[in-house]
Amino acid sequence: MKIFSRNKEHDIKFDDSIAGISRQTINKIISAWNESGNSTLKIKPDLPKSDEETLRNLLEDCVNEKGGEISIKSKIIHLGIIYINLTDKGKSKFLRILARDFDISTSLLNEKINALKASKGENERINAELELSKALAPPRVKILRQLVTLPNGFLFLKDMRRDLIPLISTMPRLRKLDADIKDLLVTYFDINLLDLKEITWNSPAILLEKLMEYEAVHEIFSWKDLKHRLQTDRRIFAFFHNKMPNDPLIFIEVALVHGIPNSIQILLDRNIPPLDPNIADSAIFYSISSTQKGLKGISFGNFLIKRVVNELLAEFPNLKNFATLSPIPKFIEWLKNLPSENYMELITESEKKKLQKFSKSKQIKNILLGILDTKWNENNDISNALQKPLMRLCANYLINIKKRNDIAFDPVAHFHLMNGAKMQRINWLGDTSENGLKQSAGIMVNYYYKLNKIIANHENYFNEGKVCSSKEARSWLKK
Repeated sequence: MKIFSRNKEHDIKFDDSIAGISRQTINKIISAWNESGNSTLKIKPDLPKSDEETLRNLLEDCVNEKGGEISIKSKIIHLGIIYINLTDKGKSKFLRILARDFDISTSLLNEKINALKASKGENERINAELELSKALAPPRVKILRQLVTLPNGFLFLKDMRRDLIPLISTMPRLRKLDADIKDLLVTYFDINLLDLKEITWNSPAILLEKLMEYEAVHEIFSWKDLKHRLQTDRRIFAFFHNKMPNDPLIFIEVALVHGIPNSIQILLDRNIPPLDPNIADSAIFYSISSTQKGLKGISFGNFLIKRVVNELLAEFPNLKNFATLSPIPKFIEWLKNLPSENYMELITESEKKKLQKFSKSKQIKNILLGILDTKWNENNDISNALQKPLMRLCANYLINIKKRNDIAFDPVAHFHLMNGAKMQRINWLGDTSENGLKQSAGIMVNYYYKLNKIIANHENYFNEGKVCSSKEARSWLKK
């Protein structure tokens, strides 16, 4: 077992290399362990089969709450210490045991259902319903609620869920455990418990380092790069939880400019001098990054945008336009999976002939994907030949391609449409960075937030799956 501190009395060891759980949480749980007088750990980091029964027995004791209050608390701390000392392999086994062996008992459930069916009179029926309700709650939920009582317990669960999410595809039952943890986390990360703060160049260095680490849309390459994003015509806002004062849950980067830009390179160019924000007419949201993998599916972004709009209007009443310059992260992936016959439906014969000049292939799908795998944007002839067919494919992807539940296939499109934005403009060569070309063939989108239309747009999208889009955006659908 690897180590970062030693409890001499009980010979418990920990190490800097422990992954997954945050350092603050680890330290607090270790302190609670040392104070509890617990004995040496008996479970090895890889959780071999010989140790699985020991873990099950401890989990059973927690479910049954054996012993007095001090004994129960000690067992919960023991569980926390065991988990933070497990390797990735050991954590996977721990989570699988929790998901499989502490799930709902179907036999007990059937028994309670039959009792409900056989119940007579209102009181008997109410009692049967209450018993059925208890049987519907898996035993592991009691364990999860007990883990919340650890020092920083809800942060412990957040980090445990971060370990769990990548494993879900390997064991369907883990989905249920994930849902149980998420249900608990929603309470602790309710939007009313979060603080909106502006991040500036004078913010703590540890926080600025976090921004550079977490930026998921447009990489921050250096401190100079970060300083540019914090100039007078730039703003960064984030939501924080009071238990994580230097670790943002989600942050948004804003540029205060004239008009609505069609290229991210212009916004990120450090050589362009800052604009006086008091004469800007537009606030452009060009990057939104969620930072906590353990909070996946718990949405803060819609609240963040609305709060930031209010903050900006209070400081700069001259602002008239609120829009994004957004990536299309799944576009190329979708193109690769699109059947050849769909290419033939969306690309004209004359467009195919123009593109065929730059490829040895004869099939339009292979021609287009082959060209996209080159430095095509550096050649004007290739770029011009690509523009109309590729923009038509992209417009079709953004406006017409839906998931089974009638939401936009593209996750960024869904996020902004769900928040009541309008798809205003699709921008050719809006992001010519390596990542932009790789993910979306350099195409970007402006989603426009018209304040008096947000509710109507949201309702139309939510209830009918209607994508609110401008004539300019839809014009690319025509051959």
